[in-house]
Parts: sequence; structure tokens; C-alpha cells
Amino acid sequence: MRLIVGISGASGAQLGIKFLASIPQEIEKYCIISKGAQKTLEEEGTGEEEKINSILQNIKNLRLLDNENLGECVASGSFMCEAMAVIPCSQNTLAKIACGICDNLLLRAASVMLKENRKLLLAPREMPLSAIVLENMLKLSRLGVIIAPPILGYYAGNCTEDIENLLIGKWCDILKIPYDYPRWH
Repeated sequence: MRLIVGISGASGAQLGIKFLASIPQEIEKYCIISKGAQKTLEEEGTGEEEKINSILQNIKNLRLLDNENLGECVASGSFMCEAMAVIPCSQNTLAKIACGICDNLLLRAASVMLKENRKLLLAPREMPLSAIVLENMLKLSRLGVIIAPPILGYYAGNCTEDIENLLIGKWCDILKIPYDYPRWH
């Protein structure tokens, strides 16, 4: 299986990194980190840039792609890839995908997933949701996009790590990727 993970500039970009690190090593992973996500990781990371770089370097079967290079493999429909997840998905990224704008690699890869009728999961991360954002989500959902925001499951546990583990598990379930996490019983 091949999986594209896009990390856009919404708050919580480290959740995209944690999701990527949780994917089984036998799955081919292609990661696109937007400039906004890089800035968010710096601002929210409180000095953890080295830790994030170390995590990325230690992920097996991972290829980091340049968001400005529209010539990368994931920009073509002939590149066979089963699924793509954008975690987190900023409202800007969501709106551009809904309108078919492809001015960077992350957006182009999402557009390819749509045109090829492949699985695309978006995890919008902002609130409150305006009518425009809700309309964009509805439009994308009607096109087959899975809208899966990181909504907390309070039964997951009491700490941030438990809640993040639940979110990652639910996204993996949607993408049919094996992942062991505490489920509702």
C-alpha cells in the first residue's frame, strides 16, 4: 500500500507527524509538509524542531516531498496510491481543494486523488465553522472525500497522548490501516 500524508498549516500540525509515525513500516509513505505547517510546528513546538526532525528521519519507508515541486510522483494520476490524508487540514487548504486549486504539491496530490476516485481524508482543525467552511465540507463530502476532524473521544483516556492515540486509530480505521488502540467496549 502507498499512502500520502499532507500536513497543512492548521494548529496541531504535530498531530500529522504523530499520525505519520504511527503508520506501519511496510506501507510506503509520501509526506508533504506545507510552509504553513512548518511555521506552525515551529510556533507550537516550543523548541521541539530537533525532535520532529528526528521522528521524521526514523520513519521507515518514508519519502519527504517538496511542496513547491509539482513534478513529484504524487502529482500524476498514473502514480498508483491508495489513499491520502491531510492532517491537519487548514481551512485555506480545504477551500482550495473544494475549488480545484492546485498551486502546490499538496493540493495537486489531493486533486489527483479526487479525479482518480481514490480515498481522500481531510481532518479540518479550526472552529467555529463558518457557513462557507461547512459548504466546502459538504461539497467535498458529496465528491466522496472523507471529512474526519479531530473530535475528541472522552472515553479515550485522561491525557493528551490517549486522545491523540484514539484520533490516529480512527483515521487508520477509515483508511483500512492496521492500528491497535483502545476502542469503545
